[in-house]
Amino acid sequence: MKKGLKTLLAVIMAGCICIGSVSAAGAELDVNSSGEVNSLDIAAMRRNPQDLNGDGIIDDSDFSLLSDFILGKDTDENEYSIDESAILEPKGTIHYGEGTFYGGGYEGGCAMLDPISREDYWIVAMNLADYNNAQLAGAYIEVTGELGTINMLVTDLLPEGKKGDLDLYTDAFPLIAPVEKGRVPVSWRIIPLDSAENAPVSFKFKEGSSEFWCGVQVRNHRYPVTKLEYLNEDGEYVELPRRLYNFFESDEMGPGPFTFRITDIYGQVIVDRDIPLVPDQVTEGHVQFPK
Repeated sequence: MKKGLKTLLAVIMAGCICIGSVSAAGAELDVNSSGEVNSLDIAAMRRNPQDLNGDGIIDDSDFSLLSDFILGKDTDENEYSIDESAILEPKGTIHYGEGTFYGGGYEGGCAMLDPISREDYWIVAMNLADYNNAQLAGAYIEVTGELGTINMLVTDLLPEGKKGDLDLYTDAFPLIAPVEKGRVPVSWRIIPLDSAENAPVSFKFKEGSSEFWCGVQVRNHRYPVTKLEYLNEDGEYVELPRRLYNFFESDEMGPGPFTFRITDIYGQVIVDRDIPLVPDQVTEGHVQFPK
């Protein structure tokens, strides 16, 4: 166990630190003084290194202390970590645009997340800029209009939309605005996927995948996925290119089973092992992103 983590555990057991919001005694971990300890404090730590564990030295143990605290887990086995370069935006960022409605997306949406239960989710198409080459495919977002707020799953692309714009499923639009208006101001933010609360991420290999070529899609991720890597025979992680239709593709991965390293838009990194290559079928993984 890392020295920094031992210090952290001692402080937690003494009741000095509150996870999430910061107590007065634990305020030294709130590097950016936001009132919360989260992944953005790691970026602030890089810009302004501080002695967080009180040993009189600024070194990697201070960074490890902060990282382990945020994830609530010992990271000695490198199963969980944070990649600050992957952080897209702070959690809870609110986006603004215009909302319209359409009748597609439950089948054949650009994110290729079929099948999606009409009983479980409202669906929405997202503008090209925010969709960002499928980076927000499968994102769970809270959408607000003049009549109320609903949660929606991003399954499709709105190519003609401006940044911030959404195209809501026909039956969902009346819940946030009068139908006769057709186009209305909306705001939205990314929230944790509800089905990920008590279940791990899952994977779907594209039909026709084999040891010579495969496409793989990550599903049931708590937050949107920004990067997928696989562990090659040399023990190195190789990033897979992502297509607009939400599959990562490679002709060098081999027959599997695979070890994947997955990074979300908040820089949180998880490692999932022993994932078999089973084409055109959803395979449950073993881990999930922290909250």
